[in-house]
Amino acid sequence: MASTCASYIASTTFTCNLHQIKHNPFIPNNLSDPFHLFSSTNLNNPKLFKFPKMTLSNDYVGIGSFNSTRTNYNASTSAKFYKRMDSCLVIPPPKGTKPKAIIKFVGGAFIGAVPEVSYSYLLENLGREGYLIICVPYNVTFDHAQVTRQVFERFHACFDSVLASGLPDAGLSAADIVDLPLYSVGHSNGALIQALVGSYFCEKIPKANVIISYNNRPASEAVPYFEQLGLLVGQMVPVISPVYSMAQSASGDALKVLLDSAGTIIPDYDPETVVSLTKFADQLPSVFGELAQGVSEFKPTPSENLECFKNAYNVKRTLLVKFDLDTIDETDRLEEKLKPRVESFGGKVEKIALTGNHITPCIQEPKWRVGAVYTPADAIVQAVKTLSSNDTKGLCTTIVNWFSRLEE
Repeated sequence: MASTCASYIASTTFTCNLHQIKHNPFIPNNLSDPFHLFSSTNLNNPKLFKFPKMTLSNDYVGIGSFNSTRTNYNASTSAKFYKRMDSCLVIPPPKGTKPKAIIKFVGGAFIGAVPEVSYSYLLENLGREGYLIICVPYNVTFDHAQVTRQVFERFHACFDSVLASGLPDAGLSAADIVDLPLYSVGHSNGALIQALVGSYFCEKIPKANVIISYNNRPASEAVPYFEQLGLLVGQMVPVISPVYSMAQSASGDALKVLLDSAGTIIPDYDPETVVSLTKFADQLPSVFGELAQGVSEFKPTPSENLECFKNAYNVKRTLLVKFDLDTIDETDRLEEKLKPRVESFGGKVEKIALTGNHITPCIQEPKWRVGAVYTPADAIVQAVKTLSSNDTKGLCTTIVNWFSRLEE
């Protein structure tokens, strides 16, 4: 369950470390309180700390200085590529472009709560190709049946709102949208949810599914030493709870100082970014609670889900996508169950293997700001960026081409 999240964080950390290679780590100077580095006295000193500047979505990754006295906390400088509607995110195609189709998107465990951050590069590229995308964020839970129904209901509540009013800001009327075909794309745990939606419901389901990096291993295999982790969390909950509550009650400025201290600068205190970070953090108490209560397996179990697909999957066209370096992929097992079922009612299941790994859909394209002197770190970052983003572009092209064939 947590594998996608851990890999995504690891890839982000790698980029941060390259910054540290290129630049010396910050060294506080002129300490007002030398014995308490992060005391309020020191944190309020605008000349004290200089942190590497890193933004995770829709902006550059580069180096800058943080000066609390000149930051405008009431303005946002980065344009959003999405619109928040109900509990979903809507990504329209370029203004003046009539959408080809609607894509319902569901991301992986944990990071699926903030698709505008974790999948921004893939989603923006799909939007540029002429698709109207509705992302359905969700919180991690061990009850897959519950979250599947929640995703279904959230999507259709948002979809109904779009059909009723259109998207005036994007220049789209309800008439531009009402007859569009509905497709779905899911990654990792989101792939499981999309497959379950196609099995639990007979109506209001997508015309076609793209299932990427399907994974539904038992909890004890999905997260190493999972049951031991549950015992550990049970002991940690009394410690974690007050810290989490304190973070929730912190003012915006205080939260920003905490995040800045960790090296992740929110540009101009963007309220949307804070919403995203809050949604990510809000998953933790419920997961900790389930672990502390001794929950150690998903419901339904992975074998029960496969049996459900074998007997009840209703989506007529499905593309299964796997990556050659994905060590936790279970697409082949899913294909064994889906193919006979779909062919029994005249549908078709296709499978394709692409270059990449389990987090390829989450790869971002950071705009590295090269300094006055071109360094080896610049070369490394640009090479890594090219290689990783090429795989994500290849995934986007595959999805677009497959959907285009359906539209012919």
